[in-house]
Amino acid sequence: MFYAIDIEDRIRADHPLRPIRKVVDEILRELSPLLSRCYSEVGRPSVAPEVLLKALLLQCLYSVRSERHLVERLDTDLLFRWFCGLDPAEDVFDATAFTHNRPRLDDHGVTGAFFSAVRARAMNAGLTSDEHFSVDGALIESRASIKSFRANDRKHGDKDDSNSFKPRNPDVDFHNAKFSSRTHSSATDPEACLYRKSWGQEAKLCHMGHVVAENRNGLVMSVAVTEANGRAECAAALAMLDEMRAADICPRTLGADRGFDSGPFMIELERREVVPHVAMRAGKVGGAKGTTARLRRKQAGIAARRRMKKLAKSAGYRLSQRARKKVEEAFAWTKTIAGLARARHVGRWKIRQCMELAAAAFNLVRMRNLLAT
Repeated sequence: MFYAIDIEDRIRADHPLRPIRKVVDEILRELSPLLSRCYSEVGRPSVAPEVLLKALLLQCLYSVRSERHLVERLDTDLLFRWFCGLDPAEDVFDATAFTHNRPRLDDHGVTGAFFSAVRARAMNAGLTSDEHFSVDGALIESRASIKSFRANDRKHGDKDDSNSFKPRNPDVDFHNAKFSSRTHSSATDPEACLYRKSWGQEAKLCHMGHVVAENRNGLVMSVAVTEANGRAECAAALAMLDEMRAADICPRTLGADRGFDSGPFMIELERREVVPHVAMRAGKVGGAKGTTARLRRKQAGIAARRRMKKLAKSAGYRLSQRARKKVEEAFAWTKTIAGLARARHVGRWKIRQCMELAAAAFNLVRMRNLLAT
């Protein structure tokens, strides 16, 4: 028996994916010269990068836990097939297509270009602030287990027990043991670091994600993924500001929490003509005076923090700190909906790809809601 199915009739006219798909198709047409370079000239015909990008966006939008489950949804769900432009009778590609094509997408910067195109759409629609922004960072738990955290001087092939039996989940005694990312590393995710962001929390193997959001509607303007350490947030914030300046986005103010209360960071913001709106830690601002280069740098940082303390009494600072909470919404969405609370892959460049796609998906959803009102 033969069936004639019009897939457009199966998707209701007011479905929220319709305006998102329209914007995504327009962006992919603009990126067609870049995407055409991703096709391999040898071997079997590969899966179109456009289809892979759309499928990964669906993974973020519908909280699909894995790429294998995503391919299963593509095979059985007409909505997913319609969004990706697949024919109902067409065979779906294997889940390993994401594994094989992910390095190719990274070599050409496809996910970053897609995120930048979504950001440009939001700016052209007048949905973003031109001057006032906020920055924050959050931990992304590594895919590796804490039991894979081994000493760097451990010899390859060491046995955990005398009879050479290695269970799948070996017993590890952490009592009175001291661990540090300087002396230890994960056997399965060497780039992950043992880190905790605040007191009272357990240390975990993790990476650190960073976001700069504008203060009008909370749209994400820049993302980064770095090593988890105490200096990563300030360094990533400056790198994201430089990337935004290259895209003709010139912030006037930057709001941040107490994790950015650092004199050298405030000095770097002032050099970039950005007014810092940083929440400060409690206590007196001061330090020893001296003539050495180290003490002079320290005194310059103290002077910057004193300027920030005076600025904290202004109305602009209070408005910036109130709007700074919008950046938390982006992190909450990417962790709970897009599934970035824990990394799906091993490798910081892969996590950066997921971060860029999750931020693009968040912006697309926000843009649809804002333009509909």
